[in-house]
Amino acid sequence: QVQLVESGGGLVQAGGSLRLSCVASGIVFSTFHMGWYRQAPGKERELVATISNGGITNNADSVKGRFTISRDNAKNTVSLQMNSLKPEDTAVYYCNTNRLGQNYWGQGTQVTVSS
Repeated sequence: QVQLVESGGGLVQAGGSLRLSCVASGIVFSTFHMGWYRQAPGKERELVATISNGGITNNADSVKGRFTISRDNAKNTVSLQMNSLKPEDTAVYYCNTNRLGQNYWGQGTQVTVSS
């Protein structure tokens, strides 16, 4: 079955950096589009960044110029490099993919940015 496992979250001061990783299994990773979403307390889950199976990336306006999504097909891994973090980036971050119309999610990793 499809499994996504995130890691790399933590507590960081504003202006700092974190790198999230997501290892995928149960899929032919190189053929799948991947994404990162986040959900802050009391808010809807929102798209952060996506990367296509061909490596084309797309970022939400709120993170452009600060976050970079990348993938390593040899390691079945998608990563999110987060720089210049702000308190409003505090959320649980989820890895995502979709197969045959069904969304798959990881368990999430907490990112907390202190001011």
